Amino acid sequence: MENNVTQETARHWKVLVVGGAGYVGSRLVPKLLEAGHDVSVLDLYLYGDDVFGPYSSHARLRQIRGDMREAVVVAEALAGCDAVIHLACISNDPSFDLNPELGRSINYDCFRPMVRAAKDAGVQRFVYASSSSVYGIKSDPNVVETLALEPLTDYSKFKALCEDVLLEEREPGFVPLILRPATVCGYARRLRLDLAVNILTTHAVMNGRIRVFGGSQSRPNINIEDMTDLYVQSLQYPDALIDGQIFNAGYENYSVMELAEIVRDAVDPKVAIDVVPTDDLRSYHISSAKIARELGFTPRHSLGDAVLGLKAALAGGQISDPMNNPLYYNIKLMKQVGLQ
Repeated sequence: MENNVTQETARHWKVLVVGGAGYVGSRLVPKLLEAGHDVSVLDLYLYGDDVFGPYSSHARLRQIRGDMREAVVVAEALAGCDAVIHLACISNDPSFDLNPELGRSINYDCFRPMVRAAKDAGVQRFVYASSSSVYGIKSDPNVVETLALEPLTDYSKFKALCEDVLLEEREPGFVPLILRPATVCGYARRLRLDLAVNILTTHAVMNGRIRVFGGSQSRPNINIEDMTDLYVQSLQYPDALIDGQIFNAGYENYSVMELAEIVRDAVDPKVAIDVVPTDDLRSYHISSAKIARELGFTPRHSLGDAVLGLKAALAGGQISDPMNNPLYYNIKLMKQVGLQ
Protein backbone atom coordinates (compact mmCIF):
# COMPACT_ATOMS: atom_id res chain seq x y z
CA MET A 1 0.00 0.00 0.00
CA GLU A 2 1.42 3.32 -1.00
CA ASN A 3 1.30 6.10 1.55
CA ASN A 4 -0.28 9.30 0.25
CA VAL A 5 0.46 11.15 3.48
CA THR A 6 3.73 12.88 4.28
CA GLN A 7 5.21 12.73 7.76
CA GLU A 8 4.38 16.42 8.20
CA THR A 9 0.65 15.86 7.65
CA ALA A 10 0.32 12.72 9.81
CA ARG A 11 -2.25 13.44 12.50
CA HIS A 12 -2.97 12.10 15.96
CA TRP A 13 -6.63 11.30 16.55
CA LYS A 14 -8.81 10.39 19.49
CA VAL A 15 -10.83 7.74 17.68
CA LEU A 16 -13.89 5.80 18.77
CA VAL A 17 -14.16 2.37 17.18
CA VAL A 18 -17.81 1.33 17.34
CA GLY A 19 -17.95 -2.47 17.36
CA GLY A 20 -14.23 -2.50 18.03
CA ALA A 21 -14.28 -5.82 19.92
CA GLY A 22 -15.46 -7.72 16.85
CA TYR A 23 -13.52 -9.63 14.21
CA VAL A 24 -12.02 -6.68 12.32
CA GLY A 25 -11.82 -4.47 15.40
CA SER A 26 -9.74 -6.99 17.34
CA ARG A 27 -7.01 -6.57 14.73
CA LEU A 28 -7.61 -2.87 14.06
CA VAL A 29 -7.45 -1.52 17.61
CA PRO A 30 -3.85 -2.71 18.23
CA LYS A 31 -2.80 -1.14 14.93
CA LEU A 32 -4.42 2.19 15.85
CA LEU A 33 -2.59 2.16 19.18
CA GLU A 34 0.69 1.32 17.45
CA ALA A 35 0.08 4.27 15.10
CA GLY A 36 -0.05 6.58 18.12
CA HIS A 37 -3.78 7.28 18.35
CA ASP A 38 -5.90 7.39 21.48
CA VAL A 39 -8.56 4.68 21.06
CA SER A 40 -11.96 4.20 22.63
CA VAL A 41 -13.98 1.05 21.94
CA LEU A 42 -17.74 0.77 22.27
CA ASP A 43 -18.98 -2.81 22.12
CA LEU A 44 -21.18 -5.35 23.87
CA TYR A 45 -18.15 -7.68 24.17
CA LEU A 46 -20.31 -10.71 23.40
CA TYR A 47 -17.26 -12.67 22.22
CA GLY A 48 -15.15 -12.19 25.32
CA ASP A 49 -13.13 -9.55 27.15
CA ASP A 50 -9.63 -10.49 26.05
CA VAL A 51 -9.92 -9.65 22.36
CA PHE A 52 -6.93 -7.28 22.34
CA GLY A 53 -4.47 -9.50 24.21
CA PRO A 54 -1.52 -7.52 25.59
CA TYR A 55 -3.05 -4.26 24.30
CA SER A 56 -6.01 -4.59 26.69
CA SER A 57 -4.15 -2.64 29.39
CA HIS A 58 -2.67 -0.06 27.01
CA ALA A 59 -2.58 3.43 28.51
CA ARG A 60 -4.25 4.95 25.41
CA LEU A 61 -7.08 2.41 25.22
CA ARG A 62 -10.47 3.10 26.78
CA GLN A 63 -13.06 0.31 26.66
CA ILE A 64 -16.78 0.96 27.07
CA ARG A 65 -18.99 -2.10 27.42
CA GLY A 66 -22.39 -0.93 26.26
CA ASP A 67 -25.13 -0.84 23.67
CA MET A 68 -24.89 1.69 20.85
CA ARG A 69 -28.70 1.86 20.81
CA GLU A 70 -28.57 3.73 24.14
CA ALA A 71 -27.98 7.47 23.80
CA VAL A 72 -26.31 7.84 27.21
CA VAL A 73 -23.81 5.10 26.41
CA VAL A 74 -23.05 6.63 22.99
CA ALA A 75 -22.49 10.07 24.55
CA GLU A 76 -20.06 8.58 27.08
CA ALA A 77 -18.16 6.74 24.36
CA LEU A 78 -17.92 9.81 22.12
CA ALA A 79 -16.69 12.14 24.88
CA GLY A 80 -13.36 13.64 23.84
CA CYS A 81 -13.25 11.86 20.47
CA ASP A 82 -12.65 13.62 17.17
CA ALA A 83 -12.93 10.60 14.83
CA VAL A 84 -15.17 7.55 14.53
CA ILE A 85 -14.61 4.25 12.74
CA HIS A 86 -18.00 2.53 12.68
CA LEU A 87 -17.74 -1.27 12.33
CA ALA A 88 -20.68 -2.45 14.43
CA CYS A 89 -23.49 -4.48 12.91
CA ILE A 90 -25.30 -7.78 12.89
CA SER A 91 -22.90 -8.96 10.28
CA ASN A 92 -24.19 -11.76 8.13
CA ASP A 93 -27.50 -12.77 6.59
CA PRO A 94 -28.21 -15.90 8.72
CA SER A 95 -27.54 -13.92 11.91
CA PHE A 96 -29.75 -11.12 10.62
CA ASP A 97 -32.57 -13.51 9.70
CA LEU A 98 -32.51 -14.98 13.22
CA ASN A 99 -34.17 -11.78 14.48
CA PRO A 100 -34.92 -9.18 11.78
CA GLU A 101 -36.11 -6.57 14.29
CA LEU A 102 -32.88 -6.90 16.26
CA GLY A 103 -30.93 -6.54 13.02
CA ARG A 104 -32.82 -3.41 12.05
CA SER A 105 -32.43 -1.83 15.49
CA ILE A 106 -28.65 -2.30 15.44
CA ASN A 107 -27.88 -1.91 11.75
CA TYR A 108 -30.11 1.04 10.94
CA ASP A 109 -32.42 2.59 13.53
CA CYS A 110 -29.66 3.82 15.84
CA PHE A 111 -27.33 5.01 13.06
CA ARG A 112 -28.57 8.56 12.45
CA PRO A 113 -28.77 9.29 16.19
CA MET A 114 -25.16 8.13 16.51
CA VAL A 115 -24.00 10.26 13.57
CA ARG A 116 -25.71 13.32 15.02
CA ALA A 117 -24.30 12.60 18.47
CA ALA A 118 -20.85 12.36 16.89
CA LYS A 119 -21.29 15.77 15.29
CA ASP A 120 -22.50 17.24 18.58
CA ALA A 121 -19.41 15.77 20.29
CA GLY A 122 -17.07 17.50 17.84
CA VAL A 123 -16.17 14.51 15.68
CA GLN A 124 -14.51 15.71 12.48
CA ARG A 125 -14.09 12.44 10.56
CA PHE A 126 -16.51 9.50 10.37
CA VAL A 127 -15.45 6.30 8.58
CA TYR A 128 -18.29 3.88 7.90
CA ALA A 129 -17.82 0.20 7.13
CA SER A 130 -20.48 -0.53 4.53
CA SER A 131 -20.34 -3.68 2.36
CA SER A 132 -19.75 -4.66 -1.24
CA SER A 133 -23.01 -6.63 -0.97
CA VAL A 134 -24.96 -3.37 -1.48
CA TYR A 135 -24.57 -3.83 -5.25
CA GLY A 136 -26.52 -7.07 -5.36
CA ILE A 137 -25.82 -9.21 -8.40
CA LYS A 138 -24.33 -7.29 -11.34
CA SER A 139 -23.55 -8.50 -14.83
CA ASP A 140 -21.14 -5.58 -15.38
CA PRO A 141 -17.54 -6.80 -15.71
CA ASN A 142 -16.38 -3.98 -13.42
CA VAL A 143 -18.67 -3.19 -10.50
CA VAL A 144 -17.67 0.39 -9.72
CA GLU A 145 -18.90 2.78 -7.05
CA THR A 146 -21.19 4.74 -9.40
CA LEU A 147 -23.42 1.77 -10.27
CA ALA A 148 -26.94 1.66 -8.85
CA LEU A 149 -27.32 -0.24 -5.60
CA GLU A 150 -29.58 -3.30 -5.66
CA PRO A 151 -29.27 -4.88 -2.19
CA LEU A 152 -30.82 -8.34 -1.96
CA THR A 153 -31.09 -8.76 1.83
CA ASP A 154 -32.08 -6.67 4.83
CA TYR A 155 -28.42 -6.65 5.87
CA SER A 156 -27.26 -5.05 2.63
CA LYS A 157 -30.36 -2.83 2.38
CA PHE A 158 -29.61 -1.25 5.75
CA LYS A 159 -25.95 -0.83 4.81
CA ALA A 160 -27.08 1.18 1.76
CA LEU A 161 -29.54 3.23 3.82
CA CYS A 162 -26.83 4.07 6.37
CA GLU A 163 -24.63 5.31 3.54
CA ASP A 164 -27.45 7.70 2.58
CA VAL A 165 -27.83 8.86 6.18
CA LEU A 166 -24.13 9.58 6.56
CA LEU A 167 -23.95 11.57 3.32
CA GLU A 168 -27.09 13.51 4.27
CA GLU A 169 -25.42 14.51 7.55
CA ARG A 170 -22.26 15.71 5.80
CA GLU A 171 -21.43 19.35 6.49
CA PRO A 172 -18.35 21.57 6.71
CA GLY A 173 -16.07 20.28 9.44
CA PHE A 174 -17.63 16.80 9.43
CA VAL A 175 -15.95 14.54 6.88
CA PRO A 176 -17.66 11.23 6.09
CA LEU A 177 -15.89 8.37 4.30
CA ILE A 178 -17.69 5.22 3.17
CA LEU A 179 -15.77 2.01 2.52
CA ARG A 180 -17.38 -1.01 0.85
CA PRO A 181 -15.17 -3.96 1.82
CA ALA A 182 -15.17 -7.34 0.19
CA THR A 183 -15.55 -10.29 2.58
CA VAL A 184 -12.71 -10.17 5.09
CA CYS A 185 -10.58 -13.26 5.73
CA GLY A 186 -7.63 -14.28 7.89
CA TYR A 187 -6.74 -14.73 11.54
CA ALA A 188 -7.64 -12.31 14.34
CA ARG A 189 -7.94 -12.76 18.10
CA ARG A 190 -11.75 -12.41 17.92
CA LEU A 191 -12.02 -14.89 15.12
CA ARG A 192 -14.90 -15.61 12.75
CA LEU A 193 -14.99 -19.03 11.13
CA ASP A 194 -18.32 -18.42 9.39
CA LEU A 195 -16.77 -16.57 6.43
CA ALA A 196 -15.92 -18.23 3.11
CA VAL A 197 -12.11 -18.45 3.12
CA ASN A 198 -12.00 -19.04 6.88
CA ILE A 199 -14.60 -21.84 6.60
CA LEU A 200 -12.73 -23.53 3.77
CA THR A 201 -9.41 -23.29 5.61
CA THR A 202 -10.82 -24.73 8.83
CA HIS A 203 -12.30 -27.71 7.02
CA ALA A 204 -9.12 -28.27 5.01
CA VAL A 205 -6.97 -28.32 8.16
CA MET A 206 -9.35 -30.21 10.43
CA ASN A 207 -10.95 -32.65 7.98
CA GLY A 208 -8.53 -32.85 5.06
CA ARG A 209 -11.30 -32.05 2.60
CA ILE A 210 -13.34 -29.08 1.39
CA ARG A 211 -16.93 -29.00 0.20
CA VAL A 212 -17.73 -26.50 -2.57
CA PHE A 213 -21.32 -25.68 -3.45
CA GLY A 214 -21.34 -24.93 -7.17
CA GLY A 215 -17.95 -23.32 -7.64
CA SER A 216 -18.43 -20.94 -10.55
CA GLN A 217 -19.76 -18.10 -8.39
CA SER A 218 -17.45 -15.13 -7.88
CA ARG A 219 -16.74 -14.03 -4.31
CA PRO A 220 -14.59 -10.96 -3.57
CA ASN A 221 -12.40 -11.19 -0.47
CA ILE A 222 -9.76 -9.10 1.27
CA ASN A 223 -7.14 -10.08 3.84
CA ILE A 224 -7.87 -8.68 7.32
CA GLU A 225 -4.35 -7.23 7.41
CA ASP A 226 -5.07 -5.05 4.38
CA MET A 227 -8.53 -4.05 5.56
CA THR A 228 -7.28 -2.94 8.95
CA ASP A 229 -4.33 -1.14 7.36
CA LEU A 230 -6.85 0.77 5.25
CA TYR A 231 -8.88 1.84 8.28
CA VAL A 232 -5.72 3.10 9.97
CA GLN A 233 -4.70 4.95 6.81
CA SER A 234 -8.20 6.42 6.46
CA LEU A 235 -7.40 8.70 9.38
CA GLN A 236 -4.45 10.22 7.52
CA TYR A 237 -5.84 11.04 4.08
CA PRO A 238 -6.41 14.78 3.52
CA ASP A 239 -10.04 15.84 3.87
CA ALA A 240 -10.29 16.81 0.21
CA LEU A 241 -9.44 13.27 -0.93
CA ILE A 242 -12.14 11.51 1.08
CA ASP A 243 -14.88 13.98 2.03
CA GLY A 244 -18.17 12.36 1.03
CA GLN A 245 -16.38 9.69 -0.99
CA ILE A 246 -17.22 6.00 -1.43
CA PHE A 247 -14.59 3.37 -2.18
CA ASN A 248 -14.72 -0.36 -2.84
CA ALA A 249 -11.98 -2.30 -1.06
CA GLY A 250 -11.13 -5.77 -2.31
CA TYR A 251 -8.43 -8.08 -3.62
CA GLU A 252 -8.81 -10.18 -6.76
CA ASN A 253 -12.28 -11.50 -7.67
CA TYR A 254 -11.97 -15.28 -7.45
CA SER A 255 -14.56 -17.95 -8.07
CA VAL A 256 -15.53 -20.18 -5.16
CA MET A 257 -13.63 -23.04 -6.81
CA GLU A 258 -10.53 -20.84 -7.17
CA LEU A 259 -10.81 -19.95 -3.47
CA ALA A 260 -10.96 -23.64 -2.62
CA GLU A 261 -7.88 -24.29 -4.74
CA ILE A 262 -5.98 -21.44 -3.04
CA VAL A 263 -6.87 -22.97 0.33
CA ARG A 264 -5.86 -26.48 -0.77
CA ASP A 265 -2.54 -25.30 -2.18
CA ALA A 266 -1.71 -23.39 1.01
CA VAL A 267 -2.80 -26.10 3.45
CA ASP A 268 -1.87 -29.36 1.71
CA PRO A 269 -2.05 -30.40 -1.97
CA LYS A 270 -3.63 -33.66 -0.80
CA VAL A 271 -6.73 -31.90 0.54
CA ALA A 272 -9.78 -33.20 -1.37
CA ILE A 273 -12.30 -30.82 -2.94
CA ASP A 274 -15.85 -32.16 -3.14
CA VAL A 275 -18.19 -30.30 -5.50
CA VAL A 276 -21.88 -30.26 -4.57
CA PRO A 277 -24.57 -28.97 -6.98
CA THR A 278 -26.44 -25.85 -5.86
CA ASP A 279 -29.26 -23.64 -7.06
CA ASP A 280 -27.54 -20.62 -5.51
CA LEU A 281 -25.35 -19.32 -8.30
CA ARG A 282 -25.29 -15.72 -7.10
CA SER A 283 -22.05 -14.11 -8.20
CA TYR A 284 -20.48 -10.97 -6.73
CA HIS A 285 -17.48 -9.07 -8.01
CA ILE A 286 -16.17 -5.56 -7.43
CA SER A 287 -13.64 -3.21 -8.95
CA SER A 288 -11.12 -1.65 -6.56
CA ALA A 289 -9.57 0.56 -9.23
CA LYS A 290 -10.87 3.83 -7.75
CA ILE A 291 -9.25 3.38 -4.35
CA ALA A 292 -5.95 2.43 -6.01
CA ARG A 293 -6.12 5.42 -8.34
CA GLU A 294 -7.30 8.11 -5.91
CA LEU A 295 -5.87 6.97 -2.56
CA GLY A 296 -2.97 4.80 -3.67
CA PHE A 297 -4.32 1.82 -1.74
CA THR A 298 -3.58 -1.64 -3.11
CA PRO A 299 -3.67 -4.80 -0.99
CA ARG A 300 -0.28 -6.25 -0.02
CA HIS A 301 -1.48 -9.49 1.58
CA SER A 302 -2.83 -12.33 -0.53
CA LEU A 303 -5.67 -14.67 0.30
CA GLY A 304 -3.03 -17.40 0.50
CA ASP A 305 -1.37 -15.39 3.27
CA ALA A 306 -4.68 -15.35 5.14
CA VAL A 307 -4.96 -19.13 4.78
CA LEU A 308 -1.43 -19.66 6.07
CA GLY A 309 -2.12 -17.44 9.09
CA LEU A 310 -5.22 -19.44 9.96
CA LYS A 311 -3.38 -22.72 9.39
CA ALA A 312 -0.63 -21.64 11.80
CA ALA A 313 -3.17 -20.57 14.43
CA LEU A 314 -4.99 -23.89 14.15
CA ALA A 315 -1.75 -25.84 14.35
CA GLY A 316 -0.55 -23.74 17.29
CA GLY A 317 -3.64 -24.35 19.41
CA GLN A 318 -4.74 -20.70 19.31
CA ILE A 319 -8.24 -21.71 18.19
CA SER A 320 -10.21 -23.82 20.67
CA ASP A 321 -12.56 -26.47 19.19
CA PRO A 322 -12.80 -24.66 15.83
CA MET A 323 -15.56 -26.82 14.40
CA ASN A 324 -18.01 -26.31 17.26
CA ASN A 325 -17.09 -23.37 19.52
CA PRO A 326 -19.90 -20.75 19.31
CA LEU A 327 -17.34 -17.97 19.83
CA TYR A 328 -16.32 -18.33 16.19
CA TYR A 329 -19.82 -18.49 14.69
CA ASN A 330 -22.01 -15.40 15.01
CA ILE A 331 -25.38 -17.09 14.76
CA LYS A 332 -24.48 -19.82 17.27
CA LEU A 333 -23.31 -17.27 19.81
CA MET A 334 -26.32 -15.00 19.29
CA LYS A 335 -28.64 -17.93 19.92
CA GLN A 336 -26.67 -18.97 22.99
CA VAL A 337 -26.77 -15.55 24.67
CA GLY A 338 -30.29 -14.66 23.48
CA LEU A 339 -29.25 -11.26 22.15
CA GLN A 340 -32.15 -8.80 22.18
